[in-house]
Amino acid sequence: MQHIGIDARLTYYRIGGISTYIRRLIHALEMLDMENQYTVFHSRKAQESLVKRFRRASLWTPCHHRLERIALSVELVRFRLDVLHSPDFIPPLRSARKHIITVHDLNFLHYPQFLTTESRRYYNDQIEGAVRQADHILADSEATKTDLVSMLAVPPEKITVHMLGVDEQFKPLPPATLAHYRQQLNLPDSYFLFVGTFEPRKNIIGLLEAYRLLRDRLPDAPALVLAGNRGWLFDETMAKIDQMNLGWYIHWRENVSQEALPALYNMATALVTPSFYEGFGFPALEAMACGTVPIVSNRSSLPEVVGEVGLQIDPDDASALSDALYHVLTDSAWRETMRQAGLARAATFTWEHTARIALSVYRI
Repeated sequence: MQHIGIDARLTYYRIGGISTYIRRLIHALEMLDMENQYTVFHSRKAQESLVKRFRRASLWTPCHHRLERIALSVELVRFRLDVLHSPDFIPPLRSARKHIITVHDLNFLHYPQFLTTESRRYYNDQIEGAVRQADHILADSEATKTDLVSMLAVPPEKITVHMLGVDEQFKPLPPATLAHYRQQLNLPDSYFLFVGTFEPRKNIIGLLEAYRLLRDRLPDAPALVLAGNRGWLFDETMAKIDQMNLGWYIHWRENVSQEALPALYNMATALVTPSFYEGFGFPALEAMACGTVPIVSNRSSLPEVVGEVGLQIDPDDASALSDALYHVLTDSAWRETMRQAGLARAATFTWEHTARIALSVYRI
């Protein structure tokens, strides 16, 4: 039996993305591993407990503090861990017999201009040391594994890929449920959908340019719903909307609840994810699970997620994205074929599978 620790402090500070990964991995491991002992480390400020069967412990060290690696090492000594899993890239200096880290993406190395100064300091300044120190690395995609090898000279045998899962709540929903959420969220009758943080890496400006081209070609095109939370340089996006005279057709929906999100996907004509870079791309997977066709960038991990479902475009080519939007609108037979293919593909992404691979790495 091993004593395995999982650093879950980030779930107090952030929602979505890595926090979703942490929550779902812990839940799957609780269902799966009856052999090892686990301690899940929460922020001392967190009221919510992420565990039902595993042990919970609270830590004082805050996430992304400049002295985090040192302070965390001191706090964790008393737990005498065999394995520590750091799902947010950067591990403490040393606090277990074996250190496992998950690297979700290297966006901060590919596009440092899209990050705040604070984020660049935390990730860019520490990632090289983190991958050297780690005994093994979990990566969300083959694209991230390739980046680790080519950009940071990590030996391939030190990296294990485990694609992530999709929650059971993402599925086709009955008409009554959809009608309820359409009214609650005040949604238009038809719309294209973007889900994610409103920040430069997500290429919202490129999406707006493509949507403007579509409206010039098809004046009665569906609205565009942008759902998520404001990120860095949000004001530039708003200025672009005003410049293009798109304000009437753009619907912002911030802080959409997890309960409402599946309905938002279900009712969309297509999900559009034109990001310059994604470590995994939850929205594309969630959309497929809801029966919605994805249009995604042909870069990073997104092609691995969607496979042959939907359309892939060059995120630098607004005209190509506009053509993809037009195709989805005008070919209903193709759209239904893609809907069925997406449902089948999404069903292959489970958190149990993700957790089984993580557990195999803990045992190495």
